Amino acid sequence: MNESFRNAPFFLDDEELAWVDETYSELTLEQKVGQLFNLIVRANSAEELSLIDTIQPGAITKFVGRDLDTEVKMMNQLRSHSFIPLLVSGDLEGGGMSFPFGAQVPNQLGLAGLKDESAVEYCTKVIAQEAKLLGVNWSFTPVVDINAKFRSAVVGTRSYGSDVDVIESMSRSNITTFQKNGIAATAKHWPGEGFDDRDQHLVTTVNPLTMSEWEERYGRLYRSAIDSNVMSIMSAHIALPEYVKSHDDNPEEWWRPASVSKLLNEKLLRGELGFNGLIVSDASVMAGLSSWAKRENVVAEVIENGCDMLLFCKDPVEDYAFLLKAVRDGRVSEARLEQAVMRILAMKAALGLHEKQQEVSVSQFNDLLASNYADRIPELNRRTVHLVKNRHGILPINLERHKRVLIISTGIRHVFSPEPAPLNVASMLKSEGFDVTEFQAGMALNVKEYDLLLYLNADESMLVKSHIYIDWMALHNGFGNAMYRPWVDIPTVMVSFGHPYLLYDAPKVPVYINAYSPLLEVQKAVVEGLLGRLRFNTDAAIDPFCGLEQLRY
Repeated sequence: MNESFRNAPFFLDDEELAWVDETYSELTLEQKVGQLFNLIVRANSAEELSLIDTIQPGAITKFVGRDLDTEVKMMNQLRSHSFIPLLVSGDLEGGGMSFPFGAQVPNQLGLAGLKDESAVEYCTKVIAQEAKLLGVNWSFTPVVDINAKFRSAVVGTRSYGSDVDVIESMSRSNITTFQKNGIAATAKHWPGEGFDDRDQHLVTTVNPLTMSEWEERYGRLYRSAIDSNVMSIMSAHIALPEYVKSHDDNPEEWWRPASVSKLLNEKLLRGELGFNGLIVSDASVMAGLSSWAKRENVVAEVIENGCDMLLFCKDPVEDYAFLLKAVRDGRVSEARLEQAVMRILAMKAALGLHEKQQEVSVSQFNDLLASNYADRIPELNRRTVHLVKNRHGILPINLERHKRVLIISTGIRHVFSPEPAPLNVASMLKSEGFDVTEFQAGMALNVKEYDLLLYLNADESMLVKSHIYIDWMALHNGFGNAMYRPWVDIPTVMVSFGHPYLLYDAPKVPVYINAYSPLLEVQKAVVEGLLGRLRFNTDAAIDPFCGLEQLRY
């Protein structure tokens, strides 16, 4: 019996500890290895159910589609195919990651600009209520990365900004609220993203801080999360060379990703910070890890070097075979296998999964939707919209001065959607009586025919995009137009429904608004703000001027 599980963050009692011990003792070697996997379920397919039968994973990460009935049916099937209760995880970050049929909750950066811890608590409770009824019991939040490099597309709108005080208070609220509602929280991305503007989906990124600088920032944030009893931490494909240098004189090792680093997972996180919860790797298919070593070595190193669970697979059956072979060969020790599986079972017990689970129910979710559980969400979305600058008295707009509006838009971009989705701003302005033209490929960019130009960009933080910037040639459709800036000839407003640093590429645009996400309520708020009916927020959790005075003018 592992007595340490009586302590934080699991706090198991005698009955729960007994379940962990008995369950572990009854598992075959093959079943123990299966528990180490967190498989992705996106297609709701028979093939995915077959993988659950074959591998019997400890967890799945569920990507939720648009049809509630389909999601509920699949969740019940997934659970019924698992011999041991499943951990069901998701990126419960709000914004574009909100459940399509649920409340459209502001993302972390939008919330951070409100500087209101109670708003984080409220939004987290809304997400938790929905998730629990869908059978999700593990959130891959909060993101405790620091928005230090404005070119970082992968941190961007996912973090609580750049102020460590704000990040700490809001992440504590996120952790406490999720776990109070029966969902394990996860602090990510260990050992800290944000000072490298690259994306670990594409390259092993580097936390370049000295250890004293790291302690002031990430050390503080992770110690705070651990003090808040966070149940899990996600070990990412990020190197922390200044720590490793003090323990290893081999330069090759200085750049080792945390996800396969015994020094960072066991010595620093467990030993020095005292974390006793579950360590899950970030997605093992990312180039930040897959570029490190051959696949058969990667899956073994993730577990042997301190992670308790491997997130996502290149080929689940092949990865399972690789890991089973590594255990049999001794490349994953018996001690590490036992520690990892016991900790996974302990988190399941802490969440009450050892008790009989009710089926997920469409009617229960519909009952929730019919209640006033999320009545404040529209108001909070409206409050997130930040007016960064308004020069030359362009706002508010009106029909007398700005009747003819030209909109140039990227549409809503999402990594899992091949084509951008349209924004609703044009139709909203039309309903107010404006004559709206939406710029299309092949049109002449002749601003003399209009009274107002409105740029609408909608890139929330994007995986595998590397950087988010204004692609003027694509936006203006052509080489010549790429060099033309219409605001010298026409009143111009730029709105970002996502990445908050577009001023860097458009420093002289006279009006700039950060809306942080393209949720419908946020779009409505932007339109009402343009018309002078809504008072914009004037605060932010990041510096939209990117540290450059030029961008203010």
